[in-house]
Amino acid sequence: MLNKQFIAPLLFCFTTICCVCTKKNNDGGGGTTPAATTKADFWLTKGDRSALLAKQSGTLSFETVNNAMPTIDIDSATSLQSVDGFGFSLTGGSATLINSMGAAEKNSLLNELFGNTGNAIGISYLRVSIGASDLSASVFSYDDMPAGQTDPALANFSLSLDTVDVIPVLKQILLINPNIKIMGSPWSPPVWMKDNGSSIGGSLQPQYYSVYAQYFVKYIQAMKAKGITIDAITVQNEPQHGGNNPSMLMSALQQADFIKNHLGPAFQTAAITTKIVIWDHNCDNASYPITILNDPAAKQYINGSAFHLYNGDISALSTVHNQHPDKNLYFTEQWTGANGSFDGDLKWHVKNVIIGSMRNWSKVALEWNLANDPAYGPHTPGGCTECKGALTIAGSSATKNVGYYIVAHASKFVPAGSVRLSSTIPSVFHNVAFRTPEGKKVVIVMNDATTAGSFNIRYMGKSITTSLEAGAVGTYIW
Repeated sequence: MLNKQFIAPLLFCFTTICCVCTKKNNDGGGGTTPAATTKADFWLTKGDRSALLAKQSGTLSFETVNNAMPTIDIDSATSLQSVDGFGFSLTGGSATLINSMGAAEKNSLLNELFGNTGNAIGISYLRVSIGASDLSASVFSYDDMPAGQTDPALANFSLSLDTVDVIPVLKQILLINPNIKIMGSPWSPPVWMKDNGSSIGGSLQPQYYSVYAQYFVKYIQAMKAKGITIDAITVQNEPQHGGNNPSMLMSALQQADFIKNHLGPAFQTAAITTKIVIWDHNCDNASYPITILNDPAAKQYINGSAFHLYNGDISALSTVHNQHPDKNLYFTEQWTGANGSFDGDLKWHVKNVIIGSMRNWSKVALEWNLANDPAYGPHTPGGCTECKGALTIAGSSATKNVGYYIVAHASKFVPAGSVRLSSTIPSVFHNVAFRTPEGKKVVIVMNDATTAGSFNIRYMGKSITTSLEAGAVGTYIW
């Protein structure tokens, strides 16, 4: 934060300070140039947990430095993608656990997660499942029928199971942050639409493509009627993984057909403005979204592509961006596991999910489930038994896990509407930089070395000099 004594109105701009008298703001915006940057705050998390999103005492001063340390150069004149937010999936199980807490404890927790004052971490983006995910207590869709029966008119469509926990929790979150963005993702359509009649695997039968498109329309409209706006949907969670419960297989050509001939026109007819996002699977198959986007009839309805990183490399997002720079990228899921270590997960996820996705054009960075119980439940039969949420909730008590700190190092300081700035990566100091809507600069840095190291962050010709232990994460704000 800027020290107030340094931001008194200036009558003149001198060449000896970081200010230029021009109509164009050197910080990439319009209007007059701000006063000289002098101080930065620093928040730290260490792999040994001796510091957990801890604001460091004092401030770091921007000065003219002359040393041989690695330097992160922030280019404030180069604005890249805007940010929609950072967060988690509010799985059915997460919602059940949160909604089962005592009223006071639940209110306190939700304000800490989604508020923007005090110790709140400002989560600004959530993903929810359309129907059940594997981290719901049971398998369900919004139009389940007795075996052998179908409902092509969707006369039995109902959000009833979501009204127990998911919708009440979302409504309470929206009271705290009315601007939070919500993405919906289906794990499976109703089984009567599938060629194997099972919640596990199988494919959508072509005769139900138009019916399934209306299923999405009904979902968005029904949520809107509950006061919940769905900002975006993905067509299918992990369309090449048919072994989960629930799950469904969908090829790139099938997804393109569904979008251009059914879902896109259905949204258009119903005046649905919810974004359509494709793929929603790993970084090892950039050809899948590229194939769909290469079809102009499908592309016209598509906002962007979503990715996970259980396989592949995060640079796959840039591969898609380079082919279709007019379409957005979203990083929508990465789990931390029961057998992972705090230090190892902190280092890998900040490097790849937070820094890596943003440096490769993503508009969001989401970890997987928000909460689990001490036994890593609830989950469906055959669902994930080791998925560790950001929180472990036992009764009305919530314990913070590594995922909380991974996301908080970004969400607390980089609100929706921030813009990524160009920054260099010197040596082992992986980083990403942003300008917030308020004009603050935020740099998230992770030391990828096995030893502690010092470095500079240089902005507008002056630098702060700081250090991070091996695997530690620092967020710097000025």
